[in-house]
Amino acid sequence: QVQLVQSGGGEVQPGGTPRLSCVASGRSFSNYNVAWYRQPRGKQRELVARITAAGSTDYADSVKGRFTISGDNAKTTVYLQMNDLKLEDTAVYYCNARHSWFSERNYWGQGTQVTVSS
Repeated sequence: QVQLVQSGGGEVQPGGTPRLSCVASGRSFSNYNVAWYRQPRGKQRELVARITAAGSTDYADSVKGRFTISGDNAKTTVYLQMNDLKLEDTAVYYCNARHSWFSERNYWGQGTQVTVSS
């Protein structure tokens, strides 16, 4: 069992640069693909960024060039650095970890609100 604990976020001005953290409690992210999703109010959850167990990354077109996903060397924390925030980035952001081989090992963080407001 992997418990994901998120931190960061809150209310940010347009152009802000907050960083979200996702900490794996209980075990590391080794052999897990970790992703950040977001869900704007009244809309479906969407993939924002993903880092595979091998370290490759990919991003939604809407955040490419502005957001960066990364992990620490201990593979216990994954970050989402968000730059040049826009109003449309307002959403609840969720961390997700899915095992590379055993897809039923799929875990979610508690969610954190990011509100971009002037």
